[in-house]
Amino acid sequence: MDSKIIKFFLLFFFISFKSYAVEFNGKFIQGHYIIGKTDPSSTVKIDKRKIKVSKDGYFAFGLDRERKYDVVIQIEKDGDINKIIKKVQKRQYNIQRIDGLEEKKVTPPEEVFARIKKENKLIAIAREINSDLDFFKDKFILPLENAIITGVYGSQRILNGKPRWPHYGIDFAGDLGTPIKAMADGIVTLAEKDLYFTGATLIFDHGHGISTLYMHLNEIFVEKGDIVKQGDIIGTVGSSGRSTGPHLDVRLNWFGTRLDPATVLDIN
Repeated sequence: MDSKIIKFFLLFFFISFKSYAVEFNGKFIQGHYIIGKTDPSSTVKIDKRKIKVSKDGYFAFGLDRERKYDVVIQIEKDGDINKIIKKVQKRQYNIQRIDGLEEKKVTPPEEVFARIKKENKLIAIAREINSDLDFFKDKFILPLENAIITGVYGSQRILNGKPRWPHYGIDFAGDLGTPIKAMADGIVTLAEKDLYFTGATLIFDHGHGISTLYMHLNEIFVEKGDIVKQGDIIGTVGSSGRSTGPHLDVRLNWFGTRLDPATVLDIN
């Protein structure tokens, strides 16, 4: 074969490969958080949903607790489309029993339904923010030092003997007033001192639909709109809202998809 033809095919293969190149950091397991990297000029879709790609080519998504079907990732560049299909591995979850809660917070009375609905809307709005921040790709740190984990993601909670929604966060035991660190850089999108279920609650935006939540706090030291750096003290451990004792419950979300915080905290 002519050497010019060989060079042409090699060049064509190289260009095609580069346009399709994509890397993933994370596991395709239920509840996991995944960071992708591709050419910054590419268009990325996850299950037909177009998502942001940072100026450095990073994007983020996650898999919910009950995900049973494959993930379809579409990378498009210069008219070329590469479709990647990833199988999702199943997980086994723990059963967790919590007794001694006030009955009105296990089954809320009708007179607080309007309040709960309003508060849920506030949380949903904060979770749906789709900013260009790129803090989502940085390594997260533990919010409490040397804390014992007392509750894990995905566990089915039985409250006062009644099965309830799974737990979607990680619970860290802590003494009342223990300082809480910001797990990553971000912007405060919600700072509420008295939500019915979660008490004093903070939500931080880290970009591209990735947010973290801190719940049941005693004190809050930041306000909505504040820019927070990783390691900043943002509040203290409390027992506000539906809680049987001082602890910190942290959550991780990709928009409305609840993810396992352990997947960014290296405690799996």
